[in-house]
Amino acid sequence: MEQNLTRIFTLFGGLALFLYGMDALSHSLETAAGSRLKSLLAAVTGSPVRGVLAGAAVTAVLQSSSAVTVMVLGFVSAGLLTLRQAVPVIFGCNIGTTVTAQLLAFRLEDVRGLVLLAGLLLCFACAGQKARAIGRAVFAFGLLFEGIADMGTAMEPLVQSPVFVHWLGRVRQHPWLGLLAGLGMTLTVQSSSATIALLQNFAARPGLDGSSLLGLAGALPVLLGDNIGTTITAVLASLSASRDAKRVAAAHAVFNLTGAAVFCAGLPLYVRLTAALSPKGPELAVIARQIANAHTLFNVVCTLVWLPLTPLMVRFVCRLVPDRAVR
Repeated sequence: MEQNLTRIFTLFGGLALFLYGMDALSHSLETAAGSRLKSLLAAVTGSPVRGVLAGAAVTAVLQSSSAVTVMVLGFVSAGLLTLRQAVPVIFGCNIGTTVTAQLLAFRLEDVRGLVLLAGLLLCFACAGQKARAIGRAVFAFGLLFEGIADMGTAMEPLVQSPVFVHWLGRVRQHPWLGLLAGLGMTLTVQSSSATIALLQNFAARPGLDGSSLLGLAGALPVLLGDNIGTTITAVLASLSASRDAKRVAAAHAVFNLTGAAVFCAGLPLYVRLTAALSPKGPELAVIARQIANAHTLFNVVCTLVWLPLTPLMVRFVCRLVPDRAVR
């Protein structure tokens, strides 16, 4: 019993470190970048393609799609962006957030102490506000890997649990279970980056037969559930915002829901395409990168499909969130 409590505390402690690291990384990078990123988003008045690129770039820099999405909702409420301008930016946010998974796939847990030390030294050695912010960002990046390492340590005993291994076998056979698991985890912790990092770490653990606990086919439905769950942040942030801001949040939800439905229906093709676009090697060595690539593939393909259909998306969310109640 005591050991189980210790593992639970270690797991949630690692999750807390990861979430704090993500928040600190986002705030530090925002400080370092100044107001230029906000100006870039507010100035998106050109083509939808420019909106996608701006959303992707700002999210990749800030390492937080939730922060950028809330920022876009604020711009829409303030009249700085129209609904038609904001929707492509949201598409771009979904692409930009995949950078986090790609960085975490480098598996830097073994050098996390060096990253933490480098960030601390930069904070002490630099005098300027922006330079110190970069140091805090590096330190926060190290906290991400410290949190991942702690979560991995806590999950290690699960590998030896026959009950848990049997449940994972059911997830492989019934993708909808993985979809629900990913959705539930992201709704609980309010961070798709954290749940995807947990998924990458867990999938790279060897099972009783020496192969991945989940395998790529078992991991991808969980990933799709994570993508659905992440829409709740925008929905909650839009509750007290303007009607157009609510429509932007609805567009975010429609983007992820429709994409997850299509990709889940074509799961075998999704698995093969991800494997083809990823490095070759032993499953345990490459599955974290495969999950990151699958995350990027999902959001890029969904954006390529929806971008030409932006007017259709706008009309749909306007009907979904009408100007006044329909009697």
